[in-house]
Amino acid sequence: SLLTSSSPLSFLLTKWSQANPLALLEQAVEDHNAEHVATSPSLADSLSYRRCIVLPLDDRFDPPVGVFSHNHVQTGDKMSLSRNFWEAIAKSKAEVPWLFEVTRAEGVTSPRVQVPLDEFHPTSKNLSRVVGGALDFRCPENYAFLPHWMMKALGLRPRDVVDVRLVTTTPPGSAVKLRPHSNSFLNIHNHQAVLETELKHYSALTLGTTIPFDYRGERFFFDVVDLRSAPRGERVGTAKVQDCDIAAEFVRAKDEMEKMKKERDRKRRSAKS
Repeated sequence: SLLTSSSPLSFLLTKWSQANPLALLEQAVEDHNAEHVATSPSLADSLSYRRCIVLPLDDRFDPPVGVFSHNHVQTGDKMSLSRNFWEAIAKSKAEVPWLFEVTRAEGVTSPRVQVPLDEFHPTSKNLSRVVGGALDFRCPENYAFLPHWMMKALGLRPRDVVDVRLVTTTPPGSAVKLRPHSNSFLNIHNHQAVLETELKHYSALTLGTTIPFDYRGERFFFDVVDLRSAPRGERVGTAKVQDCDIAAEFVRAKDEMEKMKKERDRKRRSAKS
């Protein structure tokens, strides 16, 4: 038979069935972006936004030794974007840090990846946007590559669809509260200095996200549970941390909270019996 599983025709049909949906998606994204460019009021506006197919960053994007983001592809907020965003920065004269808002393209992309509700971090459940910086501007048109924590924060799968926009209105941060997932981080004798060093790899923070740091070969995770802007200390959803005098504070670690909850539940059960 011509259509046996090992036949060349069967192989080609399988490949076509896998490639066809992606080709249709790429065309839909290309058409959307072409319409945006055609209807934009200015060149800067036409360059500062794109709808993108999203993929996760991996070690192939790691900059060379000596570059600031080396070994921090997954422990920073930098993403690989297409060249139009670099041109948008030049045209709009955007000031450093250059920040980009990534938003789920609801109604276009697939349903978000469902994760169990975290009672100690409820703002993470339905996060629809994050803000971060740029690792480089060399990815293909209509694509964007994000660190894993950012993909997870937005409930994204590879080849989901997002909207990416250069933003210039993110307020400077004045204070952040972080909840470590593990109390072991707080046992590091210079953990505040480690925090200040690792935060330099984040241009901005988004309330509700969980960000990673590496220290001596171990990866630690932190929930962003409170974020305040300068100068009035208002609670905000996003804030710049690069070139800002931001006060970082730790709250009780997640594993300690879970331990306390289990103990309360145990005492409650004992009281009923």
